[in-house]
Amino acid sequence: MASYESYQPGQIVYIIIRNPHAQDVANVQEAAVVQNPDSPNQLALFLYETYYPLTDEIAVYATENEAEFAYQEAFGITELEDYYG
Repeated sequence: MASYESYQPGQIVYIIIRNPHAQDVANVQEAAVVQNPDSPNQLALFLYETYYPLTDEIAVYATENEAEFAYQEAFGITELEDYYG
């Protein structure tokens, strides 16, 4: 996880985000780094048609693999990992 100050507008990053409707559900999600429309001198994450301030309180990962590894470290491997339908 890099310092939030090292990101540039237009960069694609990955975060671990909780489902707002089911707090026990989280997943890795792709987000775009953009200029914050409310504070043009700051960066934001654009995700699900919403802007989130890019601060050091959000775990942001440069690659999906880094985010997936952090997810597994935090939440463990799902029970259905070997389930193929």
